[in-house]
Amino acid sequence: MNKKQKRNLIRIIVSGILLIGISIIFRVFSINIFVLRLALYILPYAVIGYDILYKAIRNIFHGQIFDENFLMAIATVGAFILGDYPEAVAVMLFYQVGELFQSCAVERSRKSISDLMDICPDYANVERDGMIEEVMPEEVAEGETIVIKPGEKIPIDAVVTEGSSEINTSALTGESLPREVNVGDNLISGCINGRGLLKAKTTKTYDNSTVAKILDLVENSSSRKAKSENFITKFAKYYTPAVIGLAVLIAVIPPLLFHGEWSKWIEQALIMLVISCPCALVISVPLSFFGGIGGGSKKGILIKGSTCIEALSKAEIAVFDKTGTLTKGNFKVTAVHPKEYSEEKLLEYAALAESFSDHPVSVSLKEAADQNLDSARVTKNEEIAGHGVISEIDGKTVAVGNGKLMDKVGVEWHECHKTGTVIHIAIDGIYAGHIVISDEIKKESKTALKALSNLGIKRKIMLTGDKKSVAESVSKELDISEFYSELLPADKVSYVEKLMKEKSEGKSLVFVGDGINDAPVLTLADIGIAMGALGSDAAIEAADVVITDDNPEKIAIAVKLSKKTMQIVTQNIIFALAVKIIIMLLGIFGKANMWLAVFADVGVSVIAILNAIRCSKVE
Repeated sequence: MNKKQKRNLIRIIVSGILLIGISIIFRVFSINIFVLRLALYILPYAVIGYDILYKAIRNIFHGQIFDENFLMAIATVGAFILGDYPEAVAVMLFYQVGELFQSCAVERSRKSISDLMDICPDYANVERDGMIEEVMPEEVAEGETIVIKPGEKIPIDAVVTEGSSEINTSALTGESLPREVNVGDNLISGCINGRGLLKAKTTKTYDNSTVAKILDLVENSSSRKAKSENFITKFAKYYTPAVIGLAVLIAVIPPLLFHGEWSKWIEQALIMLVISCPCALVISVPLSFFGGIGGGSKKGILIKGSTCIEALSKAEIAVFDKTGTLTKGNFKVTAVHPKEYSEEKLLEYAALAESFSDHPVSVSLKEAADQNLDSARVTKNEEIAGHGVISEIDGKTVAVGNGKLMDKVGVEWHECHKTGTVIHIAIDGIYAGHIVISDEIKKESKTALKALSNLGIKRKIMLTGDKKSVAESVSKELDISEFYSELLPADKVSYVEKLMKEKSEGKSLVFVGDGINDAPVLTLADIGIAMGALGSDAAIEAADVVITDDNPEKIAIAVKLSKKTMQIVTQNIIFALAVKIIIMLLGIFGKANMWLAVFADVGVSVIAILNAIRCSKVE
């Protein structure tokens, strides 16, 4: 509990003791002095209700009349006027108990998100003129050298220049196993350094770093409200004035038209005000979404607001990029088939042509070349999207890419009998051979796809730029019946646009990509999920859901979480409205008392809040 909650708990206890003590005194000694009873009961009422009265009066002057503070103030002050002193104190007391319970529930749901907010670094150690300066992360420029001591948070995205250590990424990914880093490895801000001392060169400023992007995502997650959340806000706006009007009619119509007792029907009107308080809806629905967002963050699933939860719960079609999403993206050269050159020379030319790229295929070629490549030998380098690169190496024109590139440069080529990504090489307009690179399927991919089927997503589609034989092999192993291969980035957009038209009305299409070059499609889909995108600015910006590690099983967890959250939201809306309507009808016919009204308000709120807390539980 925080200080405010502890203070309110003390007020509840003091007021409760006073109420019980005063009630006992008047029962035992049969005291019936009006002024004394009023003065004594006002004491516990003032202790427990002064802030509600203050807020009600303040809001009236600010034009915000119809809220729960106004309802509680009118109902309890009216009860005092009618002489129902114990009831007036009890109503305010139970209302404050409900408020305390609600506050604790919100804090519990908020904790999982606030834990994520703890990734924010407090300072950075910068090496300047041979000295170490401790400065704010915002003051560190790109390209400066920072020192990360054991146990410190990595303040800014950087690359290791000196030292080795293990990095704890659990705050971001939810995974407890540390990751080993050495010279040349990338460091992601927000993670915690292990036992080793590291020196690193910053690759971004703080404002553009991963930690800043994620903090911004989490802080703004509540701004994107779901339809059901907006419905409750609009509902409360019209509902509260309506029930106040109904309470006025209950107070005046029976006495005026049917000769009812004024005191009885005014009391029924006050009871109606307590019944009508919309706390259960106004609090439990946002709390449910908040709990879902918080529960996801504990598992390394960052969800950009309740509207994303609502859309994800309606997922009907799931579209997957292959490389880096269903497969590891760890390409390795598995075969070299030269025609005019030796294997070593063919690899050397291919690696040099790709030396300026960080694409997984390029990295695998450079690793396979196994020699110190002098990039100065490359005097010209042109990348052609979806085809490959054309370079000038040692005065020779070297084209490295797929069959489309060979067609483009007018070179005759042939297919390879092996399954994998085939890289064709042409030197000075003559076909020089090809290199086969294979990618490994993630072990979790099959179980993830099966879990999605169990959650009602029957149609799963794979899109890839690889040739048909590779796509066919992967789809067969993963039991994906629908796939499209040899696609350019623009082709993926076209296919997703086509699939968006094929989904059922009111349902969603989910696109899952690795976040590096899938930003256009992530934005286009109803729900874009970026896989293993920690550190990818494009993914964090474009995606609706960011899964911070490479585990595809978390896609199913995210869908399951969204469905569970929406079920709880629906349960709370139906339960709260049903109970209130039933007790309101009893109130209209004079059959409800103040204690039943308290249950309709505080009791229903507590039950709905307890139910909403379940959203933060992720299996």
